[in-house]
Amino acid sequence: MQYSLLAADTGTDGEQLSLPGAELRYYPAFYSHALCADYQHQLLRDIPWQQDTLSFAGKPVPVPRLQSWHGDSHSHYSYSGLKLVPQAWTPLLSRIRTDLQSRLHLSFNSVLLNWYRNGNDSVAWHSDDEPELGPDPQIASLSFGIARRFDLKHRTLPQQPKFSIELGDGSLLLMGPGVQQHYLHQIPKQSGLTGTRLNLTFRFVHAMA
Repeated sequence: MQYSLLAADTGTDGEQLSLPGAELRYYPAFYSHALCADYQHQLLRDIPWQQDTLSFAGKPVPVPRLQSWHGDSHSHYSYSGLKLVPQAWTPLLSRIRTDLQSRLHLSFNSVLLNWYRNGNDSVAWHSDDEPELGPDPQIASLSFGIARRFDLKHRTLPQQPKFSIELGDGSLLLMGPGVQQHYLHQIPKQSGLTGTRLNLTFRFVHAMA
């Protein structure tokens, strides 16, 4: 069984969504649609998108989306055996980071950009729980473009229902304390979906010894 997390009225300053043992806040219109169109155009044009490759059972498997990692010079990041060296902040990424930090009162030193080109692009079940993110990271997930479904399920309680929310153009989902500790999340494939979506997940990477 799967339940929607999206409330009927989320308000202009976001809504605390009901997720047991975790804090999850949704801002449906963090940016206006007009600004989103401009930002999406700039990001598609200026970001050095690439398709990375992961290794599973000794075989190379292309990541089912395009991505790019940007941040402060020390913010090296690894997941699933893939080592990401930060590229410099672009003026637009710096502007968005300033907006997020001002609104959320959090600090971010890096961002992973994902380009879902159509409904065949996806990200499998996972948690952003790598050591360099700290024991209980807060991650701000910003979306531009066509809405995509975002699913969550508890890591250790399979009887707990899965949760789902549509992340629309200009929306922001703040994954707060407890989310990465207790939940997995995914962007599933959606057959027949032709529109493109950009997702920017802002993080704070700790320097590792």
